[in-house]
Amino acid sequence: MRLRNSTARTARARCGAALLAATALTLSACSAGGGTGGDTGGGGADGAKASVQSVTLGTAADSVGPATAVAGAHKGGTAYDLEQNGINHLDPAQAYINQEQIIGQLFSRQLTNYRIDPRTGKTTLVGDLATDTGESSDGGRTWTYHLKPGLTWQDGTPITSAQVKYGFERLYASFETAGPQYVQTWLSGQDFRKAYQGPYSGKSLPDSVIATPDNRTIVLHFLAPHPDTPYAMALSGSGPVLPAKDTEAKYDSAPFSDGPYEIADYQPGKQLLLRRNPHWDPRTDPVRDAYPDEWDIELGIAQPGLTERLMQQAGHDKDALALVAPADPTQTPLIATGAQYRSRLVSQYQPFVDVFNINTSRVKDERVRQALMYAFPMRQVQTALGGAPQGDLATDLIGPTVAGFQAADPFGKLAEPNGDPAKAKELLKQAGVTHLKLTYAYADEARWQTVARTLQSAFAKAGIDLQTTAIDSTSYYTLVGKVNNPYDLYRTGWGADWPSASTVIPPTMDGRLIADGDTDYAHLNDPYVNAAIDRVEKITDLSQQAVQWQQLAQYILKNDTPVIPYEYDKYFNVHGDGLGGVTYNSPLGAINPNTVYVK
Repeated sequence: MRLRNSTARTARARCGAALLAATALTLSACSAGGGTGGDTGGGGADGAKASVQSVTLGTAADSVGPATAVAGAHKGGTAYDLEQNGINHLDPAQAYINQEQIIGQLFSRQLTNYRIDPRTGKTTLVGDLATDTGESSDGGRTWTYHLKPGLTWQDGTPITSAQVKYGFERLYASFETAGPQYVQTWLSGQDFRKAYQGPYSGKSLPDSVIATPDNRTIVLHFLAPHPDTPYAMALSGSGPVLPAKDTEAKYDSAPFSDGPYEIADYQPGKQLLLRRNPHWDPRTDPVRDAYPDEWDIELGIAQPGLTERLMQQAGHDKDALALVAPADPTQTPLIATGAQYRSRLVSQYQPFVDVFNINTSRVKDERVRQALMYAFPMRQVQTALGGAPQGDLATDLIGPTVAGFQAADPFGKLAEPNGDPAKAKELLKQAGVTHLKLTYAYADEARWQTVARTLQSAFAKAGIDLQTTAIDSTSYYTLVGKVNNPYDLYRTGWGADWPSASTVIPPTMDGRLIADGDTDYAHLNDPYVNAAIDRVEKITDLSQQAVQWQQLAQYILKNDTPVIPYEYDKYFNVHGDGLGGVTYNSPLGAINPNTVYVK
C-alpha cells in the first residue's frame, strides 16, 4: 500500500494475487476512549488497544448518493488543512502516499470508495463513480462496472466509460511510476509495459483486456481471478481521465476534477487552494458531503509550529486541522494530558508499520543486519517521536490492522527495548567485522534529526560508527528508492492497501521487482521468499493464507533481517473548535475530509 507521509514518498506496489472474500474484510481501529466516527475527539489514552472494525462490502443501494448527512452541519466557509510536507503528486494515478490520497478525495473520484458513517464510523465499500462495487464473472477473472448517470467533469463534460478506460491505459505510460500497479499487472502481467506503453502512440488496449460496450459500461479482463477487485478499485488511479485535458507528466500539477472541488491555485510546497466544483452532483456521490465552499491547504509548515497553531487555534486556525500530519513529539505530552484538548483530539490506529530498512545491497551479511536489530534502541526512538500516543512498539512486518495479525518478537525486542549492545557486538565478532561504519539517511526535519542523534549514541555502544546525512523531506522516498542509493540505513513506513498481508509482504519483500521507485526498499532478493510469495498468493482459504503470510513474515525477519520494525503508527493530533464532522478514514489512516464542516 501506501507509505506513511511522515515524510513524503514515492511508491510502487506489486500486484498481490490475494483471493479475498467479496463480502467483508476486517481491520483494527483504536477505540482509544473515543468513537471512530462523529467528532472523533475524546480518546487518546496511552496504551489504547486496537479493536476489530469491519469494512463491509456495500450494495447498489449503499452506493446511491447523497452521502449520509452530518447532524448539525451546513454548507459554507473555508476549511484549512495544515500539512508539514509538500505534495509530491496530484495526478491520481501517481498518488500513493496517504496525504496524496486523502487530499485527492476532494477533487478525484474512483470506481469504488469507502463510505464512512459520520455518527458511528462504520466503513462500507461502495460504488463511487460506479453503481456498485462490481460484478464478477469467469470465476473472478472478469469484472464489469456501470457508471452512474449524471457524472460530469468540472466543465460539465459527461464522464464516459471510454474515459475510464483511458485512465487505466495511462497507468502503462513510462512516467506513471509512483502509484499502485495492481490493475495493470492483473491485466497484463508483471512486465505490463512491454505489453503496452500507454495511449500516447494512438494505440488502445484491445477489448480482450478492457472493453467499453457502451458509454456507461467498462469490462476488465484479468489474467487470473481477483475477488479483491472491489477494494483495488478504491485506490487512486481507478478513475477516468479526460483525454482533451491530459497533459501527460504535467497532469501531476494540474489534474482535471470530477469531484466536489476543483484546483483554484497550486503553489508547490506552499499552498493548494480548492474551490467548489459547480458541476459536481451530490446525488451521484455516496461518499462526500463537501460542506465547505473552499479548502485552503497550507503546505511546508514546520514543526512544532504546525501543532502549536492547532493547539492555540488563533484566527482562521480555529477552522483548521491536519488531515495527515501527526502532533509534534514535543507537544504530544501536553495534548495527552490537557483537558482543554480532549474534545478536539483524534487518536486512532493507522494501517502503517514503520521500519528502518537495512540496504541489503550494501550490508550483505545477515549477522551484521541482526547486530543492527539488537543494537536498535526502539524505546528511545518511540520516545523521540512522541511516545505511546503516537505509536506502539512494533516487532513484526505485519501490523495489527491486518487480518490474521499475530504478534511475533523473534529478537526479544520487547524484553530489551533499549537495545542489547553486547549481543550486537557478539554478532559482529562472529561476522569478522571490526570498525563498522554505516551511513544513515533521514528526512531533514527536527524529529528525525533527534532520532539520528539517538541512533548514533546507541549504535556507538555496540561499536558501530553511524554517519548521518539529512536529505530533502519532500523527495525523501524518491532518493531512498533508488536502487543504487548510497545509504545503509533509512526509514520508511508501509501500510496495507486493504487489510490483507498480500498487500504488505509482496510489495515490500519480493526481490524480483527491485527497481528505482520499487517498494522493496531494503533490496531483499531471497529466492526462497520469492517462491513463497508465489505459493501463498495461490492459497484460496483466507484463514490459511493469513497464517502463511504471518509465518513468512517471521521467516523473513528472523533469517534475512532486511528491516528493523519499530512502531505501529497512530494518528494523534488536535483540530480547531471551529470545525465539526471530523471523522476518521481507517483504510487511509487519516482524517476524513468528506464529512468536515465549518461551524
